[in-house]
Amino acid sequence: MAPAWVMAAPWLLCGLISTSQVYFLWPVRVPEPSFLRDLAWQYPPWLYLAAAAPLVARMARRFPLGRDSWTRHLAPHLLANATLASGYALVVCVAGVLFGDAYYQETPFLFAYGKLLAKGVQLQLFVYWLVVGFVHAYDYHRKARDAELAFCRLETQLAHAQLEALKMQLHPHFLFNTLHAIGVLVRKQDTQGSLQMLSGLADLLRLALDNTGRQMVPLKQELDFLGRYLAIEKVRFCDRLDVRIDVAPEVLDALVPNLILQPLVENAIRHGIAPRAAAGRVVVTASRERGALTLSVRDDGVGLPEAFCVERCGGVGLRNVRARLGQLFPADHRFEVAAAHGGGAAVSLQIP
Repeated sequence: MAPAWVMAAPWLLCGLISTSQVYFLWPVRVPEPSFLRDLAWQYPPWLYLAAAAPLVARMARRFPLGRDSWTRHLAPHLLANATLASGYALVVCVAGVLFGDAYYQETPFLFAYGKLLAKGVQLQLFVYWLVVGFVHAYDYHRKARDAELAFCRLETQLAHAQLEALKMQLHPHFLFNTLHAIGVLVRKQDTQGSLQMLSGLADLLRLALDNTGRQMVPLKQELDFLGRYLAIEKVRFCDRLDVRIDVAPEVLDALVPNLILQPLVENAIRHGIAPRAAAGRVVVTASRERGALTLSVRDDGVGLPEAFCVERCGGVGLRNVRARLGQLFPADHRFEVAAAHGGGAAVSLQIP
């Protein structure tokens, strides 16, 4: 509800204007004109309206004039309107008598009261329904704003839930792949390698759990997670995997989606390097271009299959990255997967 002073302020201002008009424009009077005297004379009717406005507002809320209720609630409003008009006329007449206005002193009180009531009925109708209309408009605006805020909160909560589900989808994905690699080493009786991968996996899980609920993290933190993941993969691939990370120092503090690089690098290793016997290289770069952050993961592996389309052919990692970027940056990101120059594949994304 609007504060009482907001509803009273217009009538108090009208009282000041009315007093100024009487003081500066009224013909010569006896006794001599006095601004304080005119203020005391002119203000009571406006003070009455100022005091009545919150009561009219309460009536407007108690008997709302909706599409289905106006026929039932019109009568109480008309009665309240008549009461307001009667009280206003009474205050004007009493003020006129008390402060020596010639008309009210020379005219019988009931006659002056009746004449003023009949003469001012249009004004009182306007005043009453102006307040009622203001209250209805204010309440409608408040309800619309509250509904919009509630809708925005629901949208935010839904987007957060969807992002969290997408992020959590990655945990069992790389966990399964890592456990499978550890199983291979165990079967080969590579005890040292198995222990090294288990230790690295424990570090990964700890970092993943520490960042639960965080959608954006500094790039340097994302690279730390990626480094621990690559340490596991290097145990698995030995000398067959060469990873180079080229990141501009000025972008290390830039915020990036949590776990955005790991699925891209895993995808490059799994589908680009692993299928062939020869060694392979994965290059991760990050730089600032025209106010945006550009990340890329490029490999020199077997390359993309014919007629590859990321929308139809992408696996869990690529689909996950695309979905998360679409949630976080609906119309302000770029994500591309293409054949790399000289062989292999390149994935690049750009975010604000």
